[in-house]
Amino acid sequence: MADLLYKDKLFSRKWFIAYGLTVLGSFILAAGFVFFINPYDIVPGGVYGIGIVVHHLTLGLFPRGLSPDGGFPVGLFGLILNIPLTLIGIKILGPRFGMKTVVGFVLSSVFMDMLTLFVGNNDPLGLKNEVFMGCIFGGVLIGFGLGLIFKAKATSGGSDIIAMIIAKYTRLPLGTLMIYVDSVIVLLGVIVFRDWRIPLYSWIVIFVTGKVIDVVLDGITYDKTLLIISDHFELIREKIIVDMERGGTYIPGRGMFKGEEKTIIFTVVSRREVAILQEFIHQIDPLAFVTVMNAHEILGEGFKSLGEKVAEYEDKSI
Repeated sequence: MADLLYKDKLFSRKWFIAYGLTVLGSFILAAGFVFFINPYDIVPGGVYGIGIVVHHLTLGLFPRGLSPDGGFPVGLFGLILNIPLTLIGIKILGPRFGMKTVVGFVLSSVFMDMLTLFVGNNDPLGLKNEVFMGCIFGGVLIGFGLGLIFKAKATSGGSDIIAMIIAKYTRLPLGTLMIYVDSVIVLLGVIVFRDWRIPLYSWIVIFVTGKVIDVVLDGITYDKTLLIISDHFELIREKIIVDMERGGTYIPGRGMFKGEEKTIIFTVVSRREVAILQEFIHQIDPLAFVTVMNAHEILGEGFKSLGEKVAEYEDKSI
């Protein structure tokens, strides 16, 4: 349990960055829900998705000072669910949910309900007839907020913890389980709201959110990985090293059809340089075999160093 309470050195640069990202991410996440998701009864999974369903079912039952339309506050409901889920997660999975995670889901709930009281819950941006646009921008804000929280080595809690617990007792991949859990919550929204468009809008939000989280965590890269097989590999090497000032690696290989020895060039270039290199290869060897792949992440000389990447993940106490 001591790991749960582990903190970065108080008021250090790392501490300020981590908690600054957590606070900012929580506010952006809350804004995404308040302005683009909650008013249109979209149910994008997670504890706040359940909170939106509960809010709809309890309209008019609570004081207006607690919620503008008298429904149970979405943020408060998310907080009520997150606390026991986190405690259960600690008991079953061990103390992997640190203080930044607690701060993150508490602030997200508080910001969500405060913003709702300030702007209301009745189409604050006038997007009632543009719900699709709300899904896109809501997904972007939620994904950006979650991405910042994840960068701070925190988690979003909620349905993620449910998926982790199920994964512990099954052999199903965590990512697949998270999709299943969120999909069940989305279908709950269909039953309550009786609107077939709910899952369509909700899955758009889930998809956009996931893509934006990836961009925040990994950045946008235009680099491409190339595998080149050509009898003129020395000329291609000169083009890559001398003209393009890039590096590469020779990989020995053998052709599957005739069993001939082959030299494979492995290199990484920018998107613009791909076209230049492809044109050059075509000129010297029209029969060359070239495979171009998106480079998800590149570490090493000329790019982000491995040390920088390791430093990002050295704090495992989330």
